[in-house]
Amino acid sequence: MFISTAIMGTLAVIFLIIGYYRGEGQHISGMKTAINMVIQILPLLFFAFIVAGMVQALIPKELLSKWVGEESGMRGILIGTVAGGFAPGGPYVSLPIVAALLHSGASIGTTVAFLTGWSLWAINRLPMEVGILGWKFTLIRLASTFFFPPIAGFIAQTFFANTNKF
Repeated sequence: MFISTAIMGTLAVIFLIIGYYRGEGQHISGMKTAINMVIQILPLLFFAFIVAGMVQALIPKELLSKWVGEESGMRGILIGTVAGGFAPGGPYVSLPIVAALLHSGASIGTTVAFLTGWSLWAINRLPMEVGILGWKFTLIRLASTFFFPPIAGFIAQTFFANTNKF
């Protein structure tokens, strides 16, 4: 986590310096945009971390292990797929939940299926997709991606099951 933070901090400073030296006030404009984004995203991030923490605190490890742990097999992968498809929000919500699941004993296959289902199925995004792109395109996209989340979970579980200790 420190390396990622250091890289992002370095990039931020470099971009601020470039914006400042262009002399057109781009550094001020960029900072205003950043502050507005923080104001919009911070509440969501705060509650996502609460949910992630509560998942670890409230769900007994034995129950989690039974349903989505290493021994859950395809059942856990399918649960992860469906849960990911129905998960609300963007990465600020889903990634802390996945981190909490990993730390609580969920298998790598389940969590990969969750993230893949979240990104490909995104049930909460369907009304907007239908409204903008139409039913035909939406159905073709869903049909084309339907099997990917469980397949991704199965691949992750088969080849990377022993790397689940994060």
